[in-house]
Amino acid sequence: QVQLVESGGGVVQPGGSLNLSCTASDFPSFGISHMAWYRQAPGQQREMVATITPPGLGSITNYAFSVKGRFTISRDNAKNTLYLLLSSLKPEDTAVYYCNRAPRPISINGNDYWGQGTQVTVSS
Repeated sequence: QVQLVESGGGVVQPGGSLNLSCTASDFPSFGISHMAWYRQAPGQQREMVATITPPGLGSITNYAFSVKGRFTISRDNAKNTLYLLLSSLKPEDTAVYYCNRAPRPISINGNDYWGQGTQVTVSS
């Protein structure tokens, strides 16, 4: 069944950068799916931070106001991989980052499926 594996997180100082990756397996419709990066900070609800349309619709990107101009989402359909470049990081960007389909996550047997995510910690 489908698997989403996020990687690339870590601990970084304010103003630093990270490059996150998400590889999808057993997801044959990846290339025609709208995809997104989400994040969830401790005690908060998961929020969508960046989206990208499939190449057939122009790979158009959109960002939450809080990350616009600092984060860049991209995709490589040949590798079934989604990327998120994080720059000018702030402490409030600290969260677990997930990739998934947008606007609704992948559903397996009626339940939302999420990968394990990757932890980003911004701290001096």
